[in-house]
Amino acid sequence: MKPTAEQLLAAKDTTIPDVSGPGLRVLFCGINPGLWSGATGHHFARPGNRFWPALYRSGFTERQYRPDEQRELLALGLGITNVAPRTTAKADELTAEELREGGAALRERVLRLRPRVLAVLGIGAYRTAFGQRRAALGRQPERIGDTEVWVLPNPSGLNAHYTLDGLAEEFRRLREAVDGRTDEDRSEEERSVEERSVEDETAEDRSAED
Repeated sequence: MKPTAEQLLAAKDTTIPDVSGPGLRVLFCGINPGLWSGATGHHFARPGNRFWPALYRSGFTERQYRPDEQRELLALGLGITNVAPRTTAKADELTAEELREGGAALRERVLRLRPRVLAVLGIGAYRTAFGQRRAALGRQPERIGDTEVWVLPNPSGLNAHYTLDGLAEEFRRLREAVDGRTDEDRSEEERSVEERSVEDETAEDRSAED
């Protein structure tokens, strides 16, 4: 349901709960909740946000989930948090100090939950929050405890540098790294299974005939 203007206004400077738990495959980390998220309690809730389509197109989910289905991600070993908890209309309303404080709190959260990968969605926010001014997209050389750190593009519709296809490609690289195999590997495995099934069926037919 679309929030009213009054609900969006009331959502400013509020917080929403994380979708998280211990031992996740990937903990996705937005910059901070927008007003739609604050009003609905759902992460990446604004219709123009491309997080959910990118998650689906990259193979992390078998279909495109809705923001109100966010807790179903936990069964897939996926979770959502934010660098800064405060809800704003735009991410640039956050101060550098808020991002640095959020980065410190996020580090503690990751050490406690120990996800396999922390994926921060926004290169600028990551650079500020973690003091890595030269960081680039992709896998980072620094870990947080045993957790790998990746940086992906911000999926906000305001990020004109990336199309949905481009976002999905960056998400796919992470998914392949987490799964340890590419889409080509999966296709080859599926073909091998099909070929073995045909051979088994043929062998059974011969056995029956004999």
